[in-house]
Formats: sequence, C-alpha cells, structure tokens
Amino acid sequence: MLNFVQYEFENAHEVFIIKHISMRGGERLKRLKEGHGHAEKLFLEQIWWNAFGHFQNLHPEYEIEDFRDGTRFLDFAFLRHSLRLAIEIDGFGPHFADISRSQFSDQLIRQNHLVLDGWKIFRFSYDDVKNRPRMCEQLIQQCVGRHFGDVFNHVIEINYIEKEVIRFAHKLGRAIKPVDVQQQFQFGQRKAQQTLKEMYQKSLLEPAGDGHARVRCYRVAQHVLASWEVLAGWG
Repeated sequence: MLNFVQYEFENAHEVFIIKHISMRGGERLKRLKEGHGHAEKLFLEQIWWNAFGHFQNLHPEYEIEDFRDGTRFLDFAFLRHSLRLAIEIDGFGPHFADISRSQFSDQLIRQNHLVLDGWKIFRFSYDDVKNRPRMCEQLIQQCVGRHFGDVFNHVIEINYIEKEVIRFAHKLGRAIKPVDVQQQFQFGQRKAQQTLKEMYQKSLLEPAGDGHARVRCYRVAQHVLASWEVLAGWG
C-alpha cells in the first residue's frame, strides 16, 4: 500500500508524463515513450520530487539541436528564466562498456558544445540515484537555489512533507495541532508530533499558545508566510 508521499508522487508523475505525451508527435513522442524508463522515474521520485515537490519547468526526453546539425535528447531539461539545466542519468553496463573510443570522444565534444550554448550539466550514475539520492538532491538544490536568490535558498531546506504541512496549515486558518496532521496525512500520533516538532526546531513553525515549554499547537512562522508565493510553486 502506498504511503501519502508515494501516492502524491505517483499521481503527479502520471499527470506529468501524460501532459508531455499530449504535446508531442513523431520521433519526440517515440523517444519519450521509450526513453523514460525505470532509472528516469527513480530520479524523479528519489531526488527531484523530494527536492521541489512538483515538476514545473521540467521536461523529460528534451530534444535539442546537435552540434552536427542533427538532434539529440537529454534525459531531463529544467528551463526557467536564464537557467538551462541538462540532467543525464548514466547506467553502468554493457552499453557503456562497449562504446568505442571515437564514440566516447564524440560524447565529450557534444557535452562541451552544450556548455558553450549556455547549459549547465549534471550527470548522475544510476547507483547514486538509487543509493545516494540525498547527495544528488543537494547538488540539484544548490544549483537551482543559486539562480533564484536567498529566499529560494531558504525554501529548499523544506522537504515535501513539511511543505504540504505548511500548505495545509495556511488553508486551515487556525493553529495546527498533531491531530490535524494525523487526520490529513494519515500519520500515526508519534509521527505527527515529531513532524511538527522538527518543523518548529527548523523555525518553520512557531508556538501558537502562550507557553514554549510544552507546545500543543503551532502556526506558520511569519518569514515562511512572507515567502509563500515561492513555497506554493514558483508561479
């Protein structure tokens, strides 16, 4: 049975892929259907979704012009304002081992031309996506955060569950309690209490009552509310 975060991801991923399928035809459609496989979906689930909680401005199997007047496809392209970020997931197997010296050189030249065209490039091994997703997530966050200022750098410290709790608390219109989190996210009592406690320790929430020794309910911190437009999803 899927937990809340997995359920949200699966729904968002399905919408994401259907949206891009509906916009494509010919070779671009074929490439999306064939190229977006297990490794690419794992990257989205383990890294991108945990980092940002949405797929806005992200394009799977993105077609670009090749330096030899042809075309090639990136696993993912993140395009927002002046930032063009190319993301590639590299497996380790026969495909990579059997590559010729000239093909290897050609790949490096292709990558260099991307840099000349203004792309920033991230290459992740499948093993790191699977076994060290937090490291990959931090690299992506740092890159995106540098382009969108100090406010975004603060926001990226918020994981997906915390962001959803803030969104829920904002809509609730009153102080939020552990029981509210239990009911909304189907958490156990201990997990609900721990989630709010950790958010308080990170200064995302502040006590809503008079006392601080034993906090029973919380409200969203003012500096977080001030950044709500960014928290809600980049516009």
